[in-house]
Amino acid sequence: MKLFVPGRLCLFGEHSDWAAGYRLMNSQIEKGYTIVVGINQGIYANIKPHPTDLIVRTTLNSDSLMQSFQLPMHQKKLLVEARRGGVFSYVAGVAYQVIKNYPVGGLEIDNYFTDLPIKKGLSSSAAICVLVTRAFNLLYDLNLNIPEEMELAYQGEVTTPSRCGRMDQACAYGKQPIMMIFDGEKTDIIELNPPKKDLFFAIVDLGGSKDTQEILTRLNKCYTEELNEINENVQHYLGVINADITQQATLALQQGDAEKIGSLMVKAQSEFDRYMIPACPSQLTSPVLHSLLNYPPIQEYIWGGKGVGSQGDGTAQFIAKDEKSQQQLIEIIKDDFPRMQCLKLVVRGCLSTKY
Repeated sequence: MKLFVPGRLCLFGEHSDWAAGYRLMNSQIEKGYTIVVGINQGIYANIKPHPTDLIVRTTLNSDSLMQSFQLPMHQKKLLVEARRGGVFSYVAGVAYQVIKNYPVGGLEIDNYFTDLPIKKGLSSSAAICVLVTRAFNLLYDLNLNIPEEMELAYQGEVTTPSRCGRMDQACAYGKQPIMMIFDGEKTDIIELNPPKKDLFFAIVDLGGSKDTQEILTRLNKCYTEELNEINENVQHYLGVINADITQQATLALQQGDAEKIGSLMVKAQSEFDRYMIPACPSQLTSPVLHSLLNYPPIQEYIWGGKGVGSQGDGTAQFIAKDEKSQQQLIEIIKDDFPRMQCLKLVVRGCLSTKY
């Protein structure tokens, strides 16, 4: 059986998924809201059952980096591997959670191709976890629906050193745009109507670096330490400001209003910079990101842009004015910033004739 799981782009609402988890301790914290859509790039694999072992072969984005991994389907051994960290920890973490809850045998995964950028805010680790979950689900007839797959994949990922939020596993929905609402441990998923016309995005790997764990550690402290101005500002941005922007963006997306989406991206980034950078300036000042967002030659082709994922100098996203502008935007970035890599994303409208 062949499987494909795409990465996902968080259009709006980054960080609000885990932040809303603190509502379990403080009901005054706002719910989290995100808009998520699957992208064209992802993880491709052949899967089949194995009587006793978990076997993985992976390309890790390059045929020259093929690596393999094999481990018996024993809880203790899987847990040790999951806690070790690294790409195979995600596979082991999911397998550990599956075997804890279901009577399954082993699994053999041949990840023969991957075109999803790793560690760039596009949920590469969650895509791995969803792929492994779905493989067990299909091969062993577990009859899990998509939200149940997402939950199992999430439990698998947090078995590893990763501290992702529940948003990342939205890649299980493929290219379907969805809104996710987070309230403590509860997650509501709303499948959004396709936009009234095609929307053209560009996702840009900035060729920089960021420390996601440092960002998450610093921002989580804003919810666990004594309140001060910085902590209050982080909670304000991830709460009231994010809720307002994201709910406006939900309407704009379904209307196909690219200009409105762009203006909301600009607003979201401006407010993020104001309220969030002081909490982790070493990572969130992100000079590479801001130099591209403000680069004069691209402005005539875009309605707006912002950072992606945990922010920092990892990935940027833009909404282009039309399909031609999307291509011109990408060509300028390729020519003027050789280290950066661009991906196209088209969210197809309900009247689109292209498939």
